[in-house]
Amino acid sequence: MNAPCEVWTLGCVPYADSWALQKSLAADAPDRLLLLSHPHTFTLGSSADENNLVWDADERARRGVELIRIDRGGDVTYHGAGQLVVYPILHLAHETGGLRVGVVEYLRRLEQVIIGTLADYRIDAHTIPGLTGVWVETARGAEKIAAIGVRVNVRAVTQHGFAVNLNTDLDYFGGIIPCGIRDRGVTSLARLTGTTIDESGFARRVVTHFGRVFERDMIDAAPTVALSRCH
Repeated sequence: MNAPCEVWTLGCVPYADSWALQKSLAADAPDRLLLLSHPHTFTLGSSADENNLVWDADERARRGVELIRIDRGGDVTYHGAGQLVVYPILHLAHETGGLRVGVVEYLRRLEQVIIGTLADYRIDAHTIPGLTGVWVETARGAEKIAAIGVRVNVRAVTQHGFAVNLNTDLDYFGGIIPCGIRDRGVTSLARLTGTTIDESGFARRVVTHFGRVFERDMIDAAPTVALSRCH
């Protein structure tokens, strides 16, 4: 029998509120998978270079984009409508110490979840050695369809996660150099397929693949805390 993992479907949540939620849940059990989206937000990871911000403060304000520096790994990325954001809160450590899944293996498994889900849509996605995220080959070259940025705290509990571009307005990526990578573009599932993606259907497929890859019994659950919603 696999360990349980609660699935919380949260809708659109302001970034700062979701970050606070992750911190509070990291001290709790059981494992949880948070499915949500954010309003327009640029986040700067722990190794971010602010030179990778293209839009200045005035332009970000004009376009309604919030800027937040956070404690995940990685550089700068964008969150917004039409994107599925997935935050696993997993306890990686055995009760007796050590890790069931190491940090590198954890990242590889997240990639497997994304690649497996995209395969359901007949999208052949892959990773690129030395670069984070999940990529697809297009007529314009390799383009990123999913960004990954995580944190594992001192108790070996995961925070942050990944974001997959489904019906995302890709113009907002013009405000940054995504993950500091200048020579590769960004795409979305809608752009690749030429159709509007059923976001809730994609989320359910992510849950299925997550349970398979991480060997968890995925259980839909109502959030036990009140959250602000996007306006």
